[in-house]
Amino acid sequence: MNAMILAAGKGERMRPLTLTTPKPLLPAAGKPLIGYHLERLAAAGFRKAVINHAWLGEQLEQALGSGASYGIPIVYSAETTPLETAGGIQQALPLLCAPDHTASGDRGWFVVINGDIWCDFDLRQLLTPPPAPATAADTRALLVLTDNPCHNPEGDFFLSACGRVGATGQPRLTFTGISLLHASLFDGLEPGHQPLAPLLRAAMQRGQVKGMHHRGHWMDIGTPQRLEALDQLLRGVQGEHHGTTTA
Repeated sequence: MNAMILAAGKGERMRPLTLTTPKPLLPAAGKPLIGYHLERLAAAGFRKAVINHAWLGEQLEQALGSGASYGIPIVYSAETTPLETAGGIQQALPLLCAPDHTASGDRGWFVVINGDIWCDFDLRQLLTPPPAPATAADTRALLVLTDNPCHNPEGDFFLSACGRVGATGQPRLTFTGISLLHASLFDGLEPGHQPLAPLLRAAMQRGQVKGMHHRGHWMDIGTPQRLEALDQLLRGVQGEHHGTTTA
């Protein structure tokens, strides 16, 4: 299966750090944020990583290259203007799956990861996708959800006992930015600047979205303070692995 890492945003909340560096290349514990995703994708056995970029995108290509140092081939989907999440994914579809959605062994499924998060979710859990959609009721998306952080206390979506995701209902969980999507979710979408959230909510109304509850570590690296918190967390973990303690 192939995966896409979303890396085209300007990272305005991270300024001044992102004035000269794209957010996915900001380091935590000596490694760029996007490097953790690439390592996890390689370890899980994904075939290829597609990375979209716009703001300072040439830096991403220079830093990551072909992906050889991370153990996974990388191809790039350059955007002359930012296309938002759904627009960026739609442009990259030819790089992610076969045009007819069914010719590849994954039958049109691929994983999408936000480039500005950190998560210890085991991506191997997404390598066995549902069957390719054949009816209007079949699954088009599977979202990885997590407990609500302090900066998003109301959550994003409801996860039912049977694993279906809805836009309404209680209790609500937070979308991690990790999802398994089918190419048919984007059928009929007009090219250009398009967000993903309206597509997902429409699919939820049709009962086409499932979910998983991740109870491990997850962080949305949306501010310099959260980047520093992740740096401290990872350095603490590294210290424990080397038999040292951190203050």
